[in-house]
Amino acid sequence: MVKIGLEIHGYINANEKLFCRCRTIHGLKFSEPNTNICPICTGQPGAKPMLPNKVAIDKSIQIGLILNCKINNKLVWQRKHYDWPDLPKGYQNTISGAHANPTGIDGEFLGIRIREIHLEEDPAAWNPKTGEIDYNRSGLPLIEIVTEPDFSSSEQVIDWLKQLILTLSYIKVLDKNAGIKADVNISLPELKGERVEVKNINSLKNIKTAIESEIVRQKSDVPKVQETRMFDEGKGATLKMRSKEQAEDYRFISDPDLPAIILEKSRIEKIKKSLPETPQEKLKKLIKKYSIEKKYAEILTKKIDIAEFFEKVIEKANPKLASQWTTIELLSVLNYNKKEFEDVEISPEHFIELLKLIENKKITELNAKEILRSWKEKSSSPLKEAESHAKISSGEELEKACKEIIKENSSAVKDYKSGKKESLNFLIGKVMQKTNKRADFKTTREVLEKLLK
Repeated sequence: MVKIGLEIHGYINANEKLFCRCRTIHGLKFSEPNTNICPICTGQPGAKPMLPNKVAIDKSIQIGLILNCKINNKLVWQRKHYDWPDLPKGYQNTISGAHANPTGIDGEFLGIRIREIHLEEDPAAWNPKTGEIDYNRSGLPLIEIVTEPDFSSSEQVIDWLKQLILTLSYIKVLDKNAGIKADVNISLPELKGERVEVKNINSLKNIKTAIESEIVRQKSDVPKVQETRMFDEGKGATLKMRSKEQAEDYRFISDPDLPAIILEKSRIEKIKKSLPETPQEKLKKLIKKYSIEKKYAEILTKKIDIAEFFEKVIEKANPKLASQWTTIELLSVLNYNKKEFEDVEISPEHFIELLKLIENKKITELNAKEILRSWKEKSSSPLKEAESHAKISSGEELEKACKEIIKENSSAVKDYKSGKKESLNFLIGKVMQKTNKRADFKTTREVLEKLLK
């Protein structure tokens, strides 16, 4: 049986680096390398770190709590030594190591044990081909989530990671533009193989491919010693980098320049109370409490902003109608305009009014869609606009419109009477056009069929 463990790295969503005041904007947004640096994050002689970023610490605690970890009340910064060009000080500051108290320990998320989570600083970006180093990234606050080797397949890993990313998006702790990276530890105990670590894999697709290719490789060439490998995306295979380092290789020592962080119980409790429901909890509630179809509930819970908006809407609106109009019509408008829900101002009250107009048959669904499309930036009450879109479902006005369309489209009428039933849809469309989509579709069909006999 395969045993797989993960070490997941993500950038904390904070405005400043971990030990200095430099902005936390990632490399893609810089026109030039090394434009967001200072003596602290470039390790200049004599430069001392500032006190660690409080926002980053609080968000690391949030991550630990939502993953059901025990939060340690004393965090000690360690120096993790290694000699690479991307590390100007010669060591990395981290709340991990052989004798460390990680931020959180002994957690569990969706059946997978969490060994620890901890905060650390990111190294610089080093290009080994050119030798160039960009320090814009140096000192960014990183969270590392370490699981136990509880996974047994690549599919299980990917499904779990998707749920992890979704859950962390609910508390908005990670920079959504930076993505995550993972180190994957793989071993085949039945073959008495040693553990192999595949470093820095940067997408779910690559993580899946790396795991599958490494399992095949280990079955044909059982590792006798622990080693570190890299994933070559072009070849779809892993390549050996070096023998696996042990904790003693990093010479962990407490950092004399950084005091221990004492976390008061009240601080941890305050953060715990601020946590929202997880996507998994919301999904169960929508299905069980509000009888939302699972396919709609799964879409609604993909974004916390949408989920919270929907919960406000169904306080006063039909849940079934609201789920369809939120997941289908509202999201299609956002996708068409290439916007996230947070980019527009749509009031739950306005959306409720729109749903009531549809439910009470005051306007047609086509008119409702037109109103929704007009909310590209900001919503407004649809009540006044609905007056000019009042639904026509009976009376002289609808019959008059149908008679005029029959008179104006004799060719389509002739086709219909000769057996081409699709011509009726053409005539219905013409009535819709003539009435500015105010005509009720079902009633229009009935009136036309009656007049055409």
